[in-house]
Amino acid sequence: MFLKTSFTTLIVGVFVVYVLHTCWVMYGIVYTKPCDSPKGDNCITPFLAGNPKLQLSIYASVKPNADGGHTLIHLEENFNVNSKFERIVNVSLPKKTRNNGTLYALIFVHQAGLSPWQDPRQVHLVAQLTTYMVPKPPEISLISGEEQTQGRKQEEQKKKHRDGNPAAGTAAKGGATAASDHPVSHWRSRLTLNIVGDHFLFDRESLPSDVHRYLRVFQNGKKMVYLPLLFVDELSNRVKDLVEINSTSTELPLTVSYDSISLGRLRFWIHMQDAVYSLQQFGFTEKDADEIKGIFVDTNLYFLALTFFVAAFHLLFDFLAFKNDISFWKQKKSMVGMSSKAVLWRCFSTIVIFLYLFDEQTSLLVLIPAGIGSIIEVWKVKKAFKIQVFWKGAKPSFLFGKLDESERRTEEYDTLAMKYLSYLLYPLCIGGALYALIFLRYKSWYSWLINSLVNGVYAFGFLFMLPQLFVNYKLKSVAHLPWKAFMYKAFNTFIDDVFAFIITMPTSHRLACFRDDVVFLIYLYQRWLYPVDRTRVNEYGVSYDEKPKGKPHKD
Repeated sequence: MFLKTSFTTLIVGVFVVYVLHTCWVMYGIVYTKPCDSPKGDNCITPFLAGNPKLQLSIYASVKPNADGGHTLIHLEENFNVNSKFERIVNVSLPKKTRNNGTLYALIFVHQAGLSPWQDPRQVHLVAQLTTYMVPKPPEISLISGEEQTQGRKQEEQKKKHRDGNPAAGTAAKGGATAASDHPVSHWRSRLTLNIVGDHFLFDRESLPSDVHRYLRVFQNGKKMVYLPLLFVDELSNRVKDLVEINSTSTELPLTVSYDSISLGRLRFWIHMQDAVYSLQQFGFTEKDADEIKGIFVDTNLYFLALTFFVAAFHLLFDFLAFKNDISFWKQKKSMVGMSSKAVLWRCFSTIVIFLYLFDEQTSLLVLIPAGIGSIIEVWKVKKAFKIQVFWKGAKPSFLFGKLDESERRTEEYDTLAMKYLSYLLYPLCIGGALYALIFLRYKSWYSWLINSLVNGVYAFGFLFMLPQLFVNYKLKSVAHLPWKAFMYKAFNTFIDDVFAFIITMPTSHRLACFRDDVVFLIYLYQRWLYPVDRTRVNEYGVSYDEKPKGKPHKD
């Protein structure tokens, strides 16, 4: 029985088990078992149940333990745990922070009328107000050489020239250029705080491990009481909110946001922050982690659950599409009915898209599948053109296979379709590249070349899918196409439409997702228009109605 189980069935079974296990784990995170007997000694009661008068104090310090001094930057005197608020405060930056240093925020929730440094019932956390990140290189006009800089930097340069010290401006510019590859201190302009507003009774024997590090308790008679659960939301710190710090940044604004939070949401947030931190330890950059943060922060929990299931199915269909595509091309012996030009173009376009996404420092969630797809497309070109590689020492030599009569007829249709397309495609691509060179700014000539190529791929790439449609029309057949892989890719295309609004990606890449929808619909229309003829030879050289060769079997 197990030998008859297909590999696809096995993968789907593993996928179902994975989804069910994830749902069970998520339920265990969101749900916390309360204390059964509120008056028992095993219960830990909340300090907030007594409705104490509290204050919120935030200090700034160059060290996390406040050694070397601290400065009060905000005081919320009438602090109500269940009242949401947002305050904008100006923070003075010490000289050490301005010179590529760090700055910390010390957040205290304490009893009103008492200093947070002397209150035994206070809770506090330390949050980093700065982070290090490599600044984005400036974009220049490749023809005039004019740099597109911020107005603030231009004013600084003008001021230095007015002071009669142009050398200082040149040195500063040279220093900025030289240090462009090194991490620079950036200001986190948002500080988001949360406190659990639920008066939840914890059971001492079943205390969640994730909440334990935030729990601070004290003995009140025979009962154990826990202080407010204070939480700093690191997921709300996005790359788009970062401000580069330089020697002239004496004061910067900080948005302090507060809102109460449920215990289940707190536990979920703790696990997500730990997951992002683990990814960063494995080599994810601040920008890569920011893409994942955006999924959690910019969506509600219901949409987040939908995103999880969509992502899981996207991963499954991606794997099945790759598996069936590779199986199809591995067994393929003939290119009858297949557009070799479309295969070559698809290989070229996927490589260009991968290089463009890499140049734009796109999220690894998008970059890694694009790289795998590029490798597969190169292998397809080798199969389509029957290329054999022979090595003579360190020098490779290539041998191209010959086409039979049916393949030559397909090649004629393919060449005719490409001839008509070239009249429209090449002028548009060249014109778009020249327009971008004159009116737009880029980091380098390589960046301009990659952007011009990828714009041609995104804007007019669907035209190169038309030769295959033209070949299908001429042959009045679609039986030669890898329909299993096509259908998996079609499902993934519609899933990509959802991800286009969730994951940060270039606008042209986002529009390409919707463009592919149209192409797949045309392929489906051709499949309906040209039903499978069982007497026609398929892509493996087999006809379903063909009589078996050889002698008939005698009983």
